[in-house]
Amino acid sequence: MTKKTFILFFGVLLMGLPTQANNDVQKTVYGLIERITPGYASQYELELIEQTEGKDVYEIEGNGRKIILRGNNAVSLASAFNWYLKYTCNAHVSWFGNQLNLPDILPQPADKQRIVIEPKYRVYLNYCTVSYTAAWWNWERWQKELDYMAMNGINMPLFSLGLYEIWYNTLMRFNFTDLEARTFLSLPGHAAWQWMQNIHSEGGPLPTSTMKRQTQLAKQVLSRMLEFNMQPIQQGFSGFVPPLLKQKRPEAKIDMTKAWYGFAPSALVNPSDPLFVEFGKAFLEEQDKLFGSYGVYAADPFHERKPPVETSEYLHAVGVTINKLFQQFDKGCIWAMQSWSLREDIVKAVPRENLLILDLAGKRVRRDQGFWGYPTVIGNLHNFGGRINMHGDLHLLAANQYQDIKKVYPNVCGDGLFMEAVEQNPVYYDLAFEMFHRTDKVNIHTWLQQYAQRRYGARTVNTDQAMRLLLEGPYRRNTNGTERSSIVAARPALNVKKSGPNAGLGIPYDPLILFKAERLLLADAELLKHSKPYRFDVVDVMRQIMTNIGQPIHKKAAEAFEAKDKTAFALHSGRFLQMLEDMDELLRTRPEYSFDRWLTEARSWGETKAEKDLMEQDATTLLTVWGAQEGNDPGIFDYAWREWSGLINGFYKVRWQKFYSMLQKHLDEGTGYSEEGLKLSHGRESFRANDFYISLGDWELDYTRQVNKARTPITQGDEIEIAKRLFRKYEKLSAAYYQTKVSNADIIKTEKTYENLGE
Repeated sequence: MTKKTFILFFGVLLMGLPTQANNDVQKTVYGLIERITPGYASQYELELIEQTEGKDVYEIEGNGRKIILRGNNAVSLASAFNWYLKYTCNAHVSWFGNQLNLPDILPQPADKQRIVIEPKYRVYLNYCTVSYTAAWWNWERWQKELDYMAMNGINMPLFSLGLYEIWYNTLMRFNFTDLEARTFLSLPGHAAWQWMQNIHSEGGPLPTSTMKRQTQLAKQVLSRMLEFNMQPIQQGFSGFVPPLLKQKRPEAKIDMTKAWYGFAPSALVNPSDPLFVEFGKAFLEEQDKLFGSYGVYAADPFHERKPPVETSEYLHAVGVTINKLFQQFDKGCIWAMQSWSLREDIVKAVPRENLLILDLAGKRVRRDQGFWGYPTVIGNLHNFGGRINMHGDLHLLAANQYQDIKKVYPNVCGDGLFMEAVEQNPVYYDLAFEMFHRTDKVNIHTWLQQYAQRRYGARTVNTDQAMRLLLEGPYRRNTNGTERSSIVAARPALNVKKSGPNAGLGIPYDPLILFKAERLLLADAELLKHSKPYRFDVVDVMRQIMTNIGQPIHKKAAEAFEAKDKTAFALHSGRFLQMLEDMDELLRTRPEYSFDRWLTEARSWGETKAEKDLMEQDATTLLTVWGAQEGNDPGIFDYAWREWSGLINGFYKVRWQKFYSMLQKHLDEGTGYSEEGLKLSHGRESFRANDFYISLGDWELDYTRQVNKARTPITQGDEIEIAKRLFRKYEKLSAAYYQTKVSNADIIKTEKTYENLGE
């Protein structure tokens, strides 16, 4: 493959990808149609048309015999296919099962539809997404995601697979041994933070088999991206190198950074040193050898960390050097830079035509004067760490953020989704993807009615009402930020403040709303039981009901302990532990909520038993203590908490059992226990805050080293039957814990959420 260029003109990026013949584009999309709806591809005619004023466009109409889909490229044609399924067939494609009850002969569209996609660039993925969700995906799962991306209009995905062998081959050119190179490379669960320059050498050495297998997978993924005519964002270079390079090049100016949350310091080549361009050029050349080069390169200097020198001159030099490296390697290319740890001096050192800023959460563009006229993609960063929590401001999405911001800042040229993980909150993402294709605002009430019909395969009064209640509850206004904490996944305390290092506890809506919504959903069980998406939603709402009620249950247990009331303490602590067992049983009905699946898939990436054990340890560490090195305690433990079957019974419940047993011992012995004055980490008790947490921390670290934890079968039980039984149980219990409505939710205090851990 040869290098391709990418040109910026008046803030509009022009694709320089390999061109496909018309029949190749059509073949690609016919293949997608057949994968999604087997046996139906012959009922479509696909036609290529020109862009409209430089914008992607698609049309849908019928000729009495076939469904005519027109588009200017493969993504446009795939988008036309999805729009037809949604709005003519009332069908639904999602991460959680499809609703594709199609007639043998597909219906003709009522009218010709023509949709111009306003955002020039629809960007997708975050480095974190690959580690938090896709670390263990195989080609089958990636193929589904790529189809889903194309159908929803994504044309600029991050491509961060296959970096292992690029780094390995580059280090070989700088006289590293095989073991030295593989020791530098972190295992898949933590690779994202190595590519973002936060950590290195986590969990390894990386097995050669894993490196080779990922290269093979990366080539398949990239090939499909190019078939869809997507523009991949490839890895660039911003100075991050192994600390060992200081020994191999003692004459070079290599600065050491401070440790990042318990991990070993990293090394950065000074931009004034010739080694910066030498190493960066070698890296880009090795990437080109393996995958080709396609003109957009990601580089985020000093991600969540301070630079070694914080002067304007130094930062300017960083910007100049990186841009010079990229332009020398691939003239006319684009540097894609996240706004997460963006610095003005670096930005302004780069010509506007060479830089594209990705505003991950869509917040900084207003704060930073529209990024001074630089081409910008605004986005949504809805999920952190893969946490399972129903939330998301649907009103905000429906108001069409892109159009609103573009009116103020015409340099905004794209929209994106930059969540740290996928496979949660399906309604939020269905609407978020759809807004790429809309130029106006959406009536959210009407849209939700249509959504329920598409998703479940039927429209009923009950599901309409349930959706309205969910809009009043977890999807109300101002719920778009960091997930509220989970009492289930929180490290135990009398006064639980938060689970992960981000937002604290509290329910930003009347928790009884979810009981009403679940009752309505379950009322249609006989009619909708064949719908896989319906089954997922019934479980998801019931899961949220249980984690919500867990807060007042534990609060009652804590109050009973403080009052030295053994009877009440036994009652409420027992109910809490039983609630955890019930939740584990409920979630085991769904593969999306399975720690067992996660571990099984992780082990599949090892060839030998030792390699399989290594992958399981990496997969476990990420979701529990997160990690630390060189004798340091974990600092961001429970960041990636998950309300998942297997993780609840095996990890979270055990922690709570240990805590309640400790409190019971104090009650039995008549001694006190206090959390006053304990050292905090991100607003909750630190990893070894007292004797109890020292003992708990030892157990947690030991848990990460345990192997063969996955249970079989991975799924067990019927979603509806179990949801009905648990609903009856917790609806009855709710009367004891929700005396009033909103007042029963903990008061949500304004607090620092540490969305950017480097803040």
